[in-house]
Amino acid sequence: MSSVLIVLLGLAGFSFGWFVYSRFIAQKIYKLDPNFVTPAHQVNDGVDYVPTNKFVLWGAHFTSVAGAAPIVGPAIAVYWGWVPAVLWVTLGSVFFAGVHDMGALWASSRHGAKSIGALSESVIGKRTRSLFMIVIFLLLLMVNAVFGTIIAGEMVDIPTSVFPAWAAIPVAVAIGFLIRKKANLLLISVVGVSILYFTIYVGSEMPLALPEDFLGMNENAAWILILFTYAAIASMLPVWVLLQPRDYINGAQLVVGLILLYGSVFLALPDITAPAFNDQKAPGTPSMFPLLFITIACGALSGFHGIVSSGTSSKQLDKEPDARFVGYLGALGEGSLALITIVAVCGALYAASPEAWHTLYSAFGSGGASAFITGGGNLLTEGWGLPNLFAMTLLATMVVLFAGTTMDAGVRLQRYIIQEWGSIYNISILKNNVAATFVAVGSCLLLAFGAGGSSGNGGNIIWPLFGATNQILASLTLLVISIFLMKMKRQAKFTLTPMIFVLLMSVWGSLIQMGSYYRNEQWLLVVLSVAVLIASILVILEAISVISNLKKEGITGEEGEEIEDAN
Repeated sequence: MSSVLIVLLGLAGFSFGWFVYSRFIAQKIYKLDPNFVTPAHQVNDGVDYVPTNKFVLWGAHFTSVAGAAPIVGPAIAVYWGWVPAVLWVTLGSVFFAGVHDMGALWASSRHGAKSIGALSESVIGKRTRSLFMIVIFLLLLMVNAVFGTIIAGEMVDIPTSVFPAWAAIPVAVAIGFLIRKKANLLLISVVGVSILYFTIYVGSEMPLALPEDFLGMNENAAWILILFTYAAIASMLPVWVLLQPRDYINGAQLVVGLILLYGSVFLALPDITAPAFNDQKAPGTPSMFPLLFITIACGALSGFHGIVSSGTSSKQLDKEPDARFVGYLGALGEGSLALITIVAVCGALYAASPEAWHTLYSAFGSGGASAFITGGGNLLTEGWGLPNLFAMTLLATMVVLFAGTTMDAGVRLQRYIIQEWGSIYNISILKNNVAATFVAVGSCLLLAFGAGGSSGNGGNIIWPLFGATNQILASLTLLVISIFLMKMKRQAKFTLTPMIFVLLMSVWGSLIQMGSYYRNEQWLLVVLSVAVLIASILVILEAISVISNLKKEGITGEEGEEIEDAN
């Protein structure tokens, strides 16, 4: 099977999503209004609420939601076969993720840029907010622990990625100040990306590593502590200083990286040697249904996107129609990363047969980022003639930078939730930025080291739990958007249909995994799974009650208008 055909079909699907389906949803369902005054203009505090150029915001949003998950998830899921992985990535991005991300951004903007958990109180009810925020907090806890582990692992395994990953920070700060000074956006983008690629070259020639015993810790544990210290500081800075420009320039770098990877497919013309449907799975391999749909979360649909859309991006939305560009196109961008990951892992490992592919793939354990870096590096070398070490450093840096920007946003969002709890329950200390950040980072470290021991590798252990929780949250977000649409007397079937499917798959998968955790006596994971499921079920019951009342009582036009204009 030619990888070119897969790429062409996938890109054709994404094109339909952008030019046809997203326009229909934006104009006929969400009815994005260019005259609506967004919270970024209403508040405009220069810290969190900042009206932002849609291209800059797209870059910030895209890299915050992308992380390493659209690489790791597809690279693992291809073990069931590349056909189901490609279908879920393509259809999930077009009909699920784009609608979800744009909807969360729009709904939050219509409610004063409240987080999806906070606005659930306005849409469903007061009790829902507390339950929703528990699920969101637990997901953020897992996201930060998972990506901290991924970054640390790549820095240990590929030390050539260390210098460019940290050099990106001063570059981002400089770009942030230049954007603030209204400098030419195209010029600083070209210069910034050029500098980033130069640091990648330097890194490939100058690998850096921590001592094996650093302050009494191994290298992996030390990197995790350093990363969370950085994330704590970054999360308290104004968004325009580091978060926004770092995300933007990483987004620009990803666009260049995607162009190089997709171009390599047409230059190298690799054949897909992985099985279309794998009938040689190892004993004990779990069923594709439902686990495919939670293994590939980001890249097809992700609840984390709803948190970012409603937690940070909605505070920076300049005009309401920008929600389509930022939210839907951001989801398609992530889908395109997942698609090229599948090609890199299934075709560019350069196996001669499905049997040989199995042997090569097994060398990477469960696939993951390492398989993408190796396969993608081969693709860039074969297609563009890049030195293989430079090509692998480029992709490893890409993984590290995306996971890092997700951590930046994740810790900031955790702080927001803790501060919201401080306001709800009148706990003064939790309203403080520093104290809330300390609680956020401390809880992440407890999970990373509590589940993973002295190495801090808890993120690897909780990956399946992260996937299930992520998809449960995505279905709950679609549920909130659906009820909001119903109250505005608009069609909700375009959000309810994907909500029902994803909810069934994620709850089913969560129950399967819970049984595995119980049998393996992984009690921390059992407790977390039970907490997520109970809170989610209670949210769903509250929502069903609201929907039932709406059907019984009917909705007046006045009520819809009142909710639509809520800020």
